Amino acid sequence: MEFAERLTALANKVSQQKAALETEEATKNAFVMPFISTILGYDVFNPAEVVPEFTADIGVKKGEKIDYAIVQDNHVQMLIECKHVGAPLSLEHASQLFRYFAVTNARIAILTNGEVYEFYTDLDAPNKMDSKPFLVLDLSDIDMTLIQELQKLSKTEFDLDSIINAAGELKYVGQIKRAIASQFKEPSDDWIKFFTNRVYEGAYTQKVREQFTPLVAKAAQQFLNEQVNNRLTTALGAGSTPPPIPSEDAPADAIQSQDEADKDLRESEDGVVTTLEELNGFHIIRAIVCNQVDVSRVTYRDAKTYCAVLLDDNNRKSIARLHFNRSQKYIGIFDEDKKETRQPIDSLEQIYALSDDLRATVERLNA
Repeated sequence: MEFAERLTALANKVSQQKAALETEEATKNAFVMPFISTILGYDVFNPAEVVPEFTADIGVKKGEKIDYAIVQDNHVQMLIECKHVGAPLSLEHASQLFRYFAVTNARIAILTNGEVYEFYTDLDAPNKMDSKPFLVLDLSDIDMTLIQELQKLSKTEFDLDSIINAAGELKYVGQIKRAIASQFKEPSDDWIKFFTNRVYEGAYTQKVREQFTPLVAKAAQQFLNEQVNNRLTTALGAGSTPPPIPSEDAPADAIQSQDEADKDLRESEDGVVTTLEELNGFHIIRAIVCNQVDVSRVTYRDAKTYCAVLLDDNNRKSIARLHFNRSQKYIGIFDEDKKETRQPIDSLEQIYALSDDLRATVERLNA
């Protein structure tokens, strides 16, 4: 498997199993050791490569242990401290990393809960671990731009100099991206004031702030929608004009049962044309649920009135339906009773707004 595929497979495993893990030890066995072996490429059963419960006496601190030390070229290169999956990652609870970083050859420290991995080095002061990570890998939301840098930490491609040289840029670009994301999600007063002062000529009063707070949030969301839409439009070769965004109060329409849908599929084998738009809708849904199941298990069957997206090519396991053969397009979403509700959309990128529903459906079908 390619590096990205192994990473996606591990992310899928974490998503499916994390609710069942109750201890830090279980987290290490189920998630962290597979990360060390399948992603970083080290033999977790070879003490010359991976040293569990690594100990180095530090001053008055005797017998203090760190969860794993990764050895490369007979030198400790990476230190890993683990927490229980779901636990917040805080350096206040990882004091061993700071101390061990200063007395070993390690230039990379990793703090993880099995789902989120924070990578640290010593950019701010030599031999002193930074207080902020230079790379953050979240298996629930993988940033594919980080894969090339992550590969440099693997056994076969380990390149410490390249990692350290890139760490400064990675650190600040990552922090800026997370700061921007937080502002789009929940604009701060400074963010609201910044944009208000550029479009409003009056004094910035409390009343003005209250007026512009929802406007800034709405404009930010619309901007993101338009950027996604433009990317999709370009990729589909459909020109540069984005399709309209439906109104927020567009009604959902509850429709037919699973049995009725099965009948439609059986009766519509002839005269069916699968459009490019249906294929692209199918691939978007595939990408959304790739962390829940292997994408090869997500298939489609086209009918005269809709295109069904299925798990395991089984029409009793409907993930969604694409009702695109009409002026108003709909995505059919299923509840626990396999009843379908049509959600109106006017552009393909709006399928992403239904990501939680689609993933929940796949988890139910795969249970």
